[in-house]
Formats: sequence, structure tokens, C-alpha cells
Amino acid sequence: MKEKILVIDDDESIRQTLTNFLKRLNYSVITAENGNAGFEMLKKYSPDLIISDIRMPGLSGLELLKKIKEVDINSKVILITAHDDIQTTIESIQNGAYDYFEKPLDVEKLKIVVQRALESKSLSERIESFVTEEAEEYQIEKKIIGKSPLMKEVYKKIGHVSNNRVTVFIVGESGTGKELVAKTIHYSGITKNHPFVAVNCSAISETLLESELFGHEKGAFTGADRLKKGKFELAGEGTIFLDEISEMSPDLQAKLLRVLQEREFERVGGEYSIPMKARIITATNKNIELLINEGKFREDLFFRLNVVTIKLPPLRERKEDIPLLVNYFLNRINKELHKNVTKVPDEVMKMLIDYDWIGNVRELENVLTQAVVLSTDNVLHPENILLKYPVNKKEEHLLSLQEVEKKHIKLVLEHTNWNKPEAAKILGISLPTLYAKIEHYNLSREK
Repeated sequence: MKEKILVIDDDESIRQTLTNFLKRLNYSVITAENGNAGFEMLKKYSPDLIISDIRMPGLSGLELLKKIKEVDINSKVILITAHDDIQTTIESIQNGAYDYFEKPLDVEKLKIVVQRALESKSLSERIESFVTEEAEEYQIEKKIIGKSPLMKEVYKKIGHVSNNRVTVFIVGESGTGKELVAKTIHYSGITKNHPFVAVNCSAISETLLESELFGHEKGAFTGADRLKKGKFELAGEGTIFLDEISEMSPDLQAKLLRVLQEREFERVGGEYSIPMKARIITATNKNIELLINEGKFREDLFFRLNVVTIKLPPLRERKEDIPLLVNYFLNRINKELHKNVTKVPDEVMKMLIDYDWIGNVRELENVLTQAVVLSTDNVLHPENILLKYPVNKKEEHLLSLQEVEKKHIKLVLEHTNWNKPEAAKILGISLPTLYAKIEHYNLSREK
């Protein structure tokens, strides 16, 4: 018996095109002109796969998807739309869509996805039908910027993992936004009403990191004059994000492995176990497989952490997103600095697109902040785009990250006339951190 596919779209030409295409692939096809009619056809014919438009009069594709999942959680639904946006992609996957396509359709890719959807119909794992709203203070579409194919794959994975507590491993170069993705997973899913706790494993010494993660009892060691709850305990039923996990010492790797295996931990100096309820998200900018081969990272721990991997592409591999990022950052920087630099000449945009962005999105933001600070009108002038090295030049011109940070902090301090609280706000760091960096880089106000 031929597998039956239901096509729902208010555009008759799309219905006919899909019908002809699917029949050539030897599928049986039934069609409906809107969501309500499609739902009635679903109840009547029980199709093996549904392909539906999202924006239709009456019942939208997303609303239809929710109704379908109420009838049969294992139904396979592919959504298509002419209006691509990040939030719709995430919501589609969150609510159980098998996949999400933009018009005009890539028919070869659609053919493969249709085959996979039908093959996995009886074997597919249940994707929870759970509708969530964004946390008010954390709006996804205003945080993650990009519509490139690589970023769309990231959005789909966020949708898959945000409505359960699966362990997630995020891989990406420095500046690609690993913590941002971790927060997006947390705030767009079932953990959003619980704490998000981040720990940078490379920024805390080994002796302090164990106490930081698991807490300690009063008197556990010299200086432990009170009980302290650790990050795992503070995260509760939320998310604990362990950044730069590759920097964790072998002893702590062993202890973290036990936490993952037993789902419990003990405070330093403690005598009883505390249940671990938080979801764990880890991240690294290193080649973890290489570290495993070198004996620097436990393979058994990696298997526990690497349940779902999200690979963040470097900016040089998604250059089509640079104009979107420039627009987003300029809007934000202008508000923070009370400036109005809104015009970007073609030559400047070409400079930004041609540059390799070794520091990725973070470096782009810093360069744009410098340019806005230096601007005297509403135009982003090329002479104010201070790149670390000329476009397409050799690597010997590169500056270290410390040199770039020192120059940028000094620039912001001079712009604010050494108003340290204002400078700290622009830099996005705390005032104590700014004082520490001023001392570290031996910065002083020119007289």
C-alpha cells in the first residue's frame, strides 16, 4: 500500500506542485486548502505524513501542529513557510515538527526529509508537545542573530533539547556565543522558571573550583567559616553551564563523572549526598577528541557529556549573517552610547564581510563599538574600523587578545573621560573587574 501524505496550503499552485512532485515519488496524496479542512482530512484519512504551510487564514500551521499532536503525539509534520524567522523555527521544533522548510522549496532536500520522516514514523522517539513562552527578560530573536543555513541547524537543535533535561555539549571557537546558546536553551524551555548558573572552569583555580561547584561545610578547610552552597545546589532544577570544561583537572573530571552517573553530590567536608536535579550544559573551544588522545580528558566523561552536541560555526563560515549582526549591534551600541551612527557605506560593509573575524561575533561587536565611539557624525567611516590586521594580509600582523583588550579598555575609558562606572557599563563588565584590568594593564589617565 502506498504511503499517504496530506498536503495543506492555502495556495492552490503550491498544493498542485507538491501533489505532482510527491506522486512522481509514488506516494498517495490528499490535499486541503486550510488548517481546519486539513484537520478534518487528518481525522478521516489518518495520513502517514503531513506537510503544512504555516501562515494560513483561520487555523495557522503552528496551531494545526498543536492540534495534531494532541490527537497523535507520534505524527510526522513538516512545516513550510515563505516567512522565515528564528522564533518560528524554534517553536516549530519545540512543538514536535519533524522539520521546517522555507519557500521556495529545495525539492531534493524535501525528498530526503520526506523519506526519513516516513521511515522513522514507527521508530521515532517521542518529542514532548509542550508550548513555552520566552522568559520576559530574555527574548531569543533579539539575542541570537543569523539566518544562514548553519545557524538554522543550531536553532533546530535548540528546539529539540529545550523541552527536556538532556545533557548538551556546545563546541565552538571563542566569541561564537556558546553561553548565549546555553541561555537560549534554558530560557526557551522547561527550565526557564528555574536558575541559570554559569561557571567558567578556566577562571577558577583547581582548589577553589571543587568548593565552587559542590559547596562546602563549615570547618571543611582553613577559612571555611560558614556553610556554602555550591553551583550544582544553587542551580536547583534549572541549568548549570560549565564553560571551558576542557580546562577541568583530572581529579575534578572524576568527581563530575560520578555526579553524572549517580545524579548526586556531596559538599566538601560533607557526610551526606545531595540530589542533583539540574540539567548540565558544557562548552569548550578546544578539540576535545585530541585532548582525549593525549590523556588530558577522560573519554568516559566525554561520553556522558556528549549526549547532544551543538556545533557553533565561526563567523567566517556564515558571512551572509554579518549585515544582520552589524545592524543589530549598531542599534544596541547607539542606545548604550547615546549616539546615532546608522549609515553603513558599501565599502565599510565589504570590509566587514571580507575580514576573517578570528575573534568571531565578540570581535565584531568590539570593532563596531570602537567605530561608534570614534564617529563624529551618523556614518560608520572606514577609517574608524580598527581591525587587528588588514583584510587578506598575513598572520604576522595579528595582535594578541590581551593587546586588543588593553587597547579597547583604554579607548572606552578615554571616551568616557575616565568615568569608570560608565566605562564598565559600556564594556559589559563589573566595576571591580574594570579596576582589576586597569591595574593589570597598568593603564593611567593621560595628563
